Formats: sequence, C-alpha cells, structure tokens
Amino acid sequence: RLGNWLTAEQGQALWQAPNQEQMKGKRDRALLALLLACGLRRHELASLTVGHLQQREGHWAIVDLRGKGGHVRTTPVPDWVHGLLDDWTRAARISAGSLFRRVSSAGRVWGEAVTEKLVWHVVKEFAAKIGVSKLAPHDLRRSCARLCRAAGGELEQIQFLLGHVSVQTTERYLGCTQRISSAVNDRIGIEPTP
Repeated sequence: RLGNWLTAEQGQALWQAPNQEQMKGKRDRALLALLLACGLRRHELASLTVGHLQQREGHWAIVDLRGKGGHVRTTPVPDWVHGLLDDWTRAARISAGSLFRRVSSAGRVWGEAVTEKLVWHVVKEFAAKIGVSKLAPHDLRRSCARLCRAAGGELEQIQFLLGHVSVQTTERYLGCTQRISSAVNDRIGIEPTP
C-alpha cells in the first residue's frame, strides 16, 4: 500500500498550524502532535483517556493502549507533546475521561469523545493549510516511523512504539530508500588503510 511521508519541517508546520489562542487550536495541536510524535492510529487516539497518561521510568507514556488486534502496548510521550496535552486539558478543564473532546464553533468543549472521522478531518484541514494534498492520519504514523529512523532510532524500538507484531511491517512503514552518498559499504573495516 502506498502512503505519504512528511519531512520533519512539514511535520512541525502541521502541528503548529492550528491557532494556539483558540480552544479548538489547542486541541488540534495536541492531537496532531500525538499522531506525529507517537505514531498512534486514529481509533487509538479517539479512545484515549486521561488515565492512559502516566509516568513510567521518569518519562510520560500512554500506558495500556489497546491497539489493532487487541494488542496492548505502552507508548512513550515526548515532553513537548505532554506540554501540548497539558495546555489542552487545562484550557478544556478535562481531568478525567476522554482526553480529546469536541469543541463548538464558540469554543465550548462538549461531548464524551472525538470520533475517528473528526481526527481524519483535523488532519485534512491542516494538511491543506500547509499545502500538502492527500494526507491521511495513517500517513502521520508512517511519518513518525521514518522520522524516528532518520533520527537514529533502532528498528526494534520503532516496532515497539508502533505496536507492530512483525518487524517486516515496521520496515514497510519506513519505505526505505537507498542512500548512495553515505553507502553502508563505504567503511566496513576491510578497505585498505591509507
């Protein structure tokens, strides 16, 4: 299956696109950052509760996240993403229950939880604002994997982050491209010494 990947610059532009002065903007910034930095699926994000966010080993994490096929995992949450979640939950006065809620056009928080369709619409809205056409929530998951790898992340750790049973699935998400300029076989220890 073909997908799209965002560059780090596009990813940053995407989560920063919502207006942080508005209630919806606070929610959408946190939502997009969580999709991009933690590689969550739409249904995982829509089902998140305040109780999922806990500290583990001195680091914020989404604990006991139920993913595809009923698999349960713990996903680390970068401090900057937790900061955005804090901004949203404080402004929305959310202390229990669903982490993400609907926001009326007047800026009033309501309802029990967001839907997967709302997540899709938020991604589409801000992708268009940064000039990226054809971007789906799952592309943010792919982008997370590739950006983690580009930053030196180990394949096995990316597999844990995304909750893949098979490392082959993770490899497909990376959409590996050959780098001729820094070829893997340039310095493998058998070349002649100068």
